[in-house]
Amino acid sequence: MKLPFTSVEYRRRLANTKARMEKAGIDVLFASDPANMNYLTGYDGWSFYVHQMVIVAQDEPEPLWVGRPMDANGARVTTWLDHGNIYEYPDHFVQSTKHHPMDLVADIANERRWARKRIGVEMDAYYFTGACIDRLRKKLPRVRFKDATGLVNWVRIVKSRRELQYITEAARIAEKVMRTGIDHVRPGLRQCDAAAEIWRTGVRGTREFGGDYPSLPPMLPTGAGISAPHLTWTDEKFRKGQGTVLELAGVRLHYHCPMARTVFLGTPPKKMVESAKVVVEGLETALAAMKPGATAHEVEAAWRAVISRHGIVKESRIGYSTGLNYPPDWGEHTISLRPGDRTVLETNMVLHCIPAIAMDDWAIELSECVRVTRRGGIPFCKFPRRLFVKR
Repeated sequence: MKLPFTSVEYRRRLANTKARMEKAGIDVLFASDPANMNYLTGYDGWSFYVHQMVIVAQDEPEPLWVGRPMDANGARVTTWLDHGNIYEYPDHFVQSTKHHPMDLVADIANERRWARKRIGVEMDAYYFTGACIDRLRKKLPRVRFKDATGLVNWVRIVKSRRELQYITEAARIAEKVMRTGIDHVRPGLRQCDAAAEIWRTGVRGTREFGGDYPSLPPMLPTGAGISAPHLTWTDEKFRKGQGTVLELAGVRLHYHCPMARTVFLGTPPKKMVESAKVVVEGLETALAAMKPGATAHEVEAAWRAVISRHGIVKESRIGYSTGLNYPPDWGEHTISLRPGDRTVLETNMVLHCIPAIAMDDWAIELSECVRVTRRGGIPFCKFPRRLFVKR
């Protein structure tokens, strides 16, 4: 199976991770975030519902992969690792009240004389549970565990040329997905039928390359639920006089290109039309501010300056870094475009800027996934930036 990146790129990622580990005072890293596992080794499989892990040690030339036996074959197929670095815990460890996969991880640590090392764990990763750290502490009482949440995520923050290529391809899929979504928001059609067509379009991709599953399902809050941005769909029909927000993504090899647009069936309220213009103006101002050297705080401030002139207040963040990810989120959990985030932007960072305005009974969402350049944030997608009105 051909890997999406060369071994040279994987080794560069490993070296950058080790450098960040050294700075953080970490000798060994236990990474269980599926995106970080993929980033470091290429491992790809829907197996994150059971415990799995990639281990990076300063004194080891390659990472180690630890997982369920039936998934070890997937590791042999999808990673660049020597097969001797692929470890399987017994299948009876799965969802057992007596045994735990971290027992094998502890055995590996003892075998490799890491029992007195400083070991970093992703304490706030979705798939690293309280039971995991409890088991490790019990089995490795002399280890100095450190919280390494986000360590690899920050290594991922600047995209390589090949990563940018995949996000660009994801953008071509995103354009098709959004067009499908807008076309299928029409009176009398069930929301679930629109969602089915969105899924179909995203997976089919283009003639040149196929799509992948997104980390988030299609979001299409409608009618009274439009101001609740994370609603999906029901089997109710779209109705005239209602708005729908579409937050969707094109995905290529797990690299995401998100986009949001808003549709209204019939004649929209004046406040929606006016607010859409404000959102577009604010979004374009924020994108113009996304230059290397600017901070995330300054980008948000540029947006805030626009909306404040129109008497609009928005407390939540207006964006975040994105790229490679697995369910349940396509954000990287690093940069947030909000007051107080002093992260300095660099060339080839990728951000999803989504400065939505939501009131009790209406909302406007228009977003762009962009690459940071000297000219500001350059959108990956080429799609009209407006409120879509279907009379």
